[in-house]
Amino acid sequence: MNVPIVDPLQGDFPETIEEFLQHGNMKCIAFNRRGTLLAAGCANGSCIIWDFETRGLAREFRDKDCTAPITSVSWSKYGHRLLASATDRSLTLWNVVTGEKIARITLQQTPLHACLHPGSSIPSVCLACPLSSAPVLVDLNTGSTIVLPVSASDNSVPVPNSRNKFSDGSPPFTPTAATFDKHGDLIYVGNSKGEILIVDSKGIQVLAVIPIPGGTVVKDIVFSRDGQYLLTNSNDRVIRVYENILPIKGSGREIENIITNNNNEYESHYEKLKANGACCLVFSCEVSDAIAKVQWKAPSFSGDAEWIVGASASKGEHRLHIWDRAGRLIKILEGPKEALIDLAWHPFDPTIASVSVAGLTYIWAKEHVENWSAFAPDFIELEENEEYVEREDEFDINAYTEKAAEKMIDEDAYIDVETCEKNSSFSGFEEDSADEIIYLPAIPSPDVPDEQPDKCLVSSSKLEDSNHSGSPSSMDAVQNGLVIPPASSPLEVDNSTAEEPAETANAKRKRRLSAKGLEMQQAEKVKKPAIKMSNGKSSKSKSKPVMELANGNSSAIDIDDEATEDDEMI
Repeated sequence: MNVPIVDPLQGDFPETIEEFLQHGNMKCIAFNRRGTLLAAGCANGSCIIWDFETRGLAREFRDKDCTAPITSVSWSKYGHRLLASATDRSLTLWNVVTGEKIARITLQQTPLHACLHPGSSIPSVCLACPLSSAPVLVDLNTGSTIVLPVSASDNSVPVPNSRNKFSDGSPPFTPTAATFDKHGDLIYVGNSKGEILIVDSKGIQVLAVIPIPGGTVVKDIVFSRDGQYLLTNSNDRVIRVYENILPIKGSGREIENIITNNNNEYESHYEKLKANGACCLVFSCEVSDAIAKVQWKAPSFSGDAEWIVGASASKGEHRLHIWDRAGRLIKILEGPKEALIDLAWHPFDPTIASVSVAGLTYIWAKEHVENWSAFAPDFIELEENEEYVEREDEFDINAYTEKAAEKMIDEDAYIDVETCEKNSSFSGFEEDSADEIIYLPAIPSPDVPDEQPDKCLVSSSKLEDSNHSGSPSSMDAVQNGLVIPPASSPLEVDNSTAEEPAETANAKRKRRLSAKGLEMQQAEKVKKPAIKMSNGKSSKSKSKPVMELANGNSSAIDIDDEATEDDEMI
């Protein structure tokens, strides 16, 4: 029995840059749950929302109190709220529909990343990862914060790192990464010791620990969209993938049952936490660039968690690496010579949006292959032309058939244009909601006046002035790199043009002679002695003018008889 071999290189992942989005200087991006809207934070403190299907600008949020660059944007579960963190240590919560600012909180440290609680449709709690302190849970209504533990000691108290010290005497911490699980019951924290801590989001206690090989700083920790896989990006230039054993729903209750049933005796509390962690996450694979040894930035999963993407953190490189879930390198995408600062994979489509240091968002998609048979089922592609014989009644109008087709249409039928069909991709681990925001009306943008005609008028006036000043050279010859020798062409060049070739570029071309005028000029040249060419040889006048090339070769150029007889006396 022959088993078909599936080529992993023909998977659903992007292959080339389809287009780019430009509005201000964008710094970070995030898709909503359905991938129909793309939020972006800009360098001037504003947030914008793109309609990803029409590529139109749907919303723009501006806060007069915030003009600092945005570091991250996060959607709520059903798209009603948008959270933005900025370098001025602020967290701003926006109403997506009305564009109103709901809350604004200022932290003690600059938040590098912030995300809303995924379990609530209208969340008021978010998880923030500051620059130089431990992750915090922030209540956006009251402004209160709860510091999360970043180390698992015997008494479950955070252990400070003595290498970082603050001038105000506050406890030092190494920057850490943290994220919610699928429904927000647990928080996964990656610390500077190379550990993954599983923290209860309500009791704020460390329930389990998973040591990472290498023991280096964890820079990123990301869950897949379905919550079944988790990846970490460590300072040792390795991305590691883990499989989540806990159930997607009720993970908090399940881990409590694991702790309760674990009655074994251990040497220390830390060993017990490690045993609990072995029942939560299982190591799957690790990926890296064994040759270049590059650091990775913004790693994430594809929408179906079949692919892993990581961007090179090297300056001047816009390079994406794509691996399958087994850890095999599948594709390397080369972009423009602009460093990448953020990326996001579309929840369903094989599409990636990446942000460059120049503030542009590039859209990576699969290469489009024309398939005309998709437009008409009876379309047949021919390898070579064939003669088609038309039927006698092929294009005859049959009034009876058209009337019968009109009667079959029920004009009184109700057409529902508001209810969205249920997406099969959400079945199993995500819930649909009738109140979910899928589309936003696009904001009409006024047409920008084109400045090109003005420039053309200016350049045209300059050409007219130069023509009146007596420097009539051929613009075609200048563009083609030809140098016109004096008295060798019907387009006579005066001494000022020959002595100052730099001015010929702005000169206007003279009108060409008619056939009668050309004959008269040739008749006058017959009476004159032979003209010396640039190479020192003499040549009689010919019917075709000779124009000398920059390399010394000559070529005959035909003169079109386009001018009228009024131009004979030039």
